[in-house]
Amino acid sequence: MWSLYTMIWMLIGIALGVGFTALVNMLNKRGISVRFYEWLIGITGLVLFLFTIQNFYTAFQEFYTKAAWMFLLVTGIPAVILLAISWQLVSRRVSNKA
Repeated sequence: MWSLYTMIWMLIGIALGVGFTALVNMLNKRGISVRFYEWLIGITGLVLFLFTIQNFYTAFQEFYTKAAWMFLLVTGIPAVILLAISWQLVSRRVSNKA
């Protein structure tokens, strides 16, 4: 039927959907508005992070360990940086209002 790999990505998709819904609800409860470019940077970072995880896992399955670690370095660090930038943009804008 389904492979373990397919099930993992299905569960990741469900977790992302639930997490995104919880994030939007939390932001609405606290009265925090998020600009479109903050969403864009955050979603880009998240997609890049998921791309990194998928390729890291696949390269290890194919026994290309050096390529896996290099891919983690080359795309994983920019993904984390984009996510941090998005978070900092929102938190600094909210703290300046208070």
